Amino acid sequence: MVQFTKRSEVKIMEMGVPNHVAIIMDGNGRWAKKRGLPRTLGHREGAASLRKVITHAAKMGIKYLTVYAFSTENWKRSQDEVSALMFLFKTYIKNEEKNIMKNNIRFMVSGRKDNVSPALIKAIENLEEKSKNNTGLTFNIAFNYGGRAEIVDAVNKIIESGVESIDEESFSKYLYNDLPDPELLIRTSGELRISNFLLWQIAYSEIYITDTLWPDFDEAELEKAIENFNKRDRRFGGVK
Repeated sequence: MVQFTKRSEVKIMEMGVPNHVAIIMDGNGRWAKKRGLPRTLGHREGAASLRKVITHAAKMGIKYLTVYAFSTENWKRSQDEVSALMFLFKTYIKNEEKNIMKNNIRFMVSGRKDNVSPALIKAIENLEEKSKNNTGLTFNIAFNYGGRAEIVDAVNKIIESGVESIDEESFSKYLYNDLPDPELLIRTSGELRISNFLLWQIAYSEIYITDTLWPDFDEAELEKAIENFNKRDRRFGGVK
């Protein structure tokens, strides 16, 4: 559990906190390469950073946190790296279950089940079921996820349902998980692209780019991103 000083608690209380924060966790491989380590160790350090960020986000009063863990394009990576990522995700779920339940976190995964092992799907579904009534932070992992794939899958669901007319609000209900749109999108490692993440949902999200590699992203970096968010003038296409 993260410990807070009085000063940091006051700072958190004074902050305007977004309802939903989304993060593209980038830079694990580069973090490892800089240290002459295998990429898999970078992913392990990234998982440790994720625990810090989840705990701090819950402490700050953020209601929804969505992180990009594995894209539909990541299957193109080497078989060794893909296998390591699958094993790491399954291990992560097992190790974090106690922490998720202790902190009243609702766990969910957004993405396709294609190519994902039955054992991993079962582990995901078990934790989703176990935590579904938790009322604290909703922690959503985009895994085997692609923004275009999500939109295509939503359209196919609509066709199958026989609905003849649809608007933006009702369309959202056919996405993988019907969550509020993120107000803030954070991308680590300095890359300047969306990478097929939440294409429908981030229409009016504020985007924050940091050069910090994901394994080095901590509580202070999250606060820095939210401080920057609070300085934005959000007009949603209108004029103030």
